[in-house]
Amino acid sequence: MEKQTFGGDWTEEKLNRVSKYLKAYSTIMNKYNFNYAYIDAFAGTGYRTLKDEDEPNTLLLPELVEQESKKFLDGSARIALQIKPEFKKYIFIEKDEKKVNELEKLKIDFPNLSERISIVHSDANFYLKDLCRKDWKTRRAVLFLDPFGMQIPWETIELIAQTKAIDLWYLFPLGIAINRLLTKDGNISESRKARLNEVFGTTGWYDTFYRNTEHTNLFGDTYSTTEKIANCESIGQYFTERLKIIFEGVAKNPLVLCNSRNTPLYLLCFAAGNKKGASTAIKIAQDILKK
Repeated sequence: MEKQTFGGDWTEEKLNRVSKYLKAYSTIMNKYNFNYAYIDAFAGTGYRTLKDEDEPNTLLLPELVEQESKKFLDGSARIALQIKPEFKKYIFIEKDEKKVNELEKLKIDFPNLSERISIVHSDANFYLKDLCRKDWKTRRAVLFLDPFGMQIPWETIELIAQTKAIDLWYLFPLGIAINRLLTKDGNISESRKARLNEVFGTTGWYDTFYRNTEHTNLFGDTYSTTEKIANCESIGQYFTERLKIIFEGVAKNPLVLCNSRNTPLYLLCFAAGNKKGASTAIKIAQDILKK
């Protein structure tokens, strides 16, 4: 896996990578007779904030905290709307009503695209599951999953793959959520295990991430200990292998996004759903991820 440290700019780097793919994707799809869309499952307000240089406090995760700032950079929603050639449709999903109201302003800011923009006030998983079950024979899409944490169950990922029509960019919560739940001694609460089972779609992660060792004491009694052998790299590799089971193609070089302390936060993954276009999509995505 490629590993990159961006400090406060890791969010911008993430969006730059996705933006490059959207441009390449739309350029190719514009030549075909498909109704292709850009789908943003956690669209937010369409804006993201950067920490002001004058502010002394450094936020570990600037995207997860609502903060006042005079510095706004284009978020994923606005970046997508600026891509040329334009997508046939834009779907922005947001659960928070206030953010939905902000997203509605995109139709005003981009009047030439207003009829193509759909603002969906819904839980992302609920909407995506319904959307993925529709007929995708004449439709294609790029889906950007940028959740705050572990909101995406494996069931949703499977349904996305089953469309055979959606290319997925997924900001997997590698360090900010998954690795933090994996205790050193393997003593994980049942509720946390259930969450991890849901994210990975299997219970097999435990035997992969932990090792049991048998010991014998001075009296000849045996006992066992459990220790964590997983790190962010092996967790990322495990999740990538899981994606390969259900998608036509998966980028072999997902990008680890770290904070200024070089602590892994997320893993930017790419998976292609369509068999015919997978090889081209993977080639483009891998080139973008390695730069």
